[in-house]
Parts: sequence; structure tokens; C-alpha cells
Amino acid sequence: MGLGNIGLPGLLLIAVVVLVLFGRGKISSLMGEVGKGITSFKKGINEGEKELADDAETIDGEVASEEKDKA
Repeated sequence: MGLGNIGLPGLLLIAVVVLVLFGRGKISSLMGEVGKGITSFKKGINEGEKELADDAETIDGEVASEEKDKA
């Protein structure tokens, strides 16, 4: 017995139980916070990739200038 056995009726029952327990307002605010977290995570990933690319360009520029000095 695993999660693979849960069908559409089971998921609907779970959704109704969660809605009754927490209420619509609490769930919508929770989903808003999850959305903000995902957006913040993606922004952090993009900034990290940009920083790595900038560092790689800086290192490439330093290596090229050292090679010119040797020649």
C-alpha cells in the first residue's frame, strides 16, 4: 500500500478534510507563502548562476592578460 493507490476520489477526500481543518483563508495564505518561497528560490538560483558566470569571465580575463605578459 503506497501513494500510488490513491485515486481521484481519495485526493478529493483529503482536500475536503484539509479544507475543513484549516479553513479557506489559512490555506490560501499558506499557498501564497509557498509561491513567494518558490519565487525567491528561483531568484537566488539565477543570481548564483550569474555570479558564477561573472567569476568565470574575470578568471578568463586574468589568464588572458597573464599570457600576454609572458609573450
